[in-house]
Amino acid sequence: MPSNTKIEVRRSPRRRRTVSAYRDGDTTVVLVPATFSRAEEKRWVGRMLQRLEAREGRRHPGDRELQERAVELARRYLGGADLPESVRWVDNQNARWGSCTPETRTIRISRRLAAMPSWVVDYVLVHELAHLSIPHHGRDFWELVRRYPRTERARGYLEGFSAASRLESCDRPDEPSEPEQGQVALDEFPT
Repeated sequence: MPSNTKIEVRRSPRRRRTVSAYRDGDTTVVLVPATFSRAEEKRWVGRMLQRLEAREGRRHPGDRELQERAVELARRYLGGADLPESVRWVDNQNARWGSCTPETRTIRISRRLAAMPSWVVDYVLVHELAHLSIPHHGRDFWELVRRYPRTERARGYLEGFSAASRLESCDRPDEPSEPEQGQVALDEFPT
């Protein structure tokens, strides 16, 4: 887990038996029953953090795997002529999903995507790979990006995720909320 990750515990009187955890940007939210003691809360927060980290480690590649995936996508959808020099996960992109520097042929992908479906990550990779050939967002750029078959679906997913995040940050409910679509979530039943 990145060192800048915050932990927010939300107690819910509606929860009776389940404990849930999910990532919301740089915050890990753990939902617990209001009846838990502080010791139970601490034990379950630790357990859920371990489970989230293990799940994310299985589901999402490191930098080397991300680079390999980008090269595969460039060959499959973009003709493979413009390959990146490097592709890596970064923790400092909170307003963008990815960025590309065509001069150095480097691509950076926000770690916020790590919890999203692989086809969404693939779309962002294709988008940034297309910038290696076309630095602007003109018609020819979008024609190239749309070679990836899930472009519109992934764009809709990211727009919905962004809109939900903006709404949540403006209007925090008093009651604990369940994870939004696209957030890694784990539910567990304490014994």
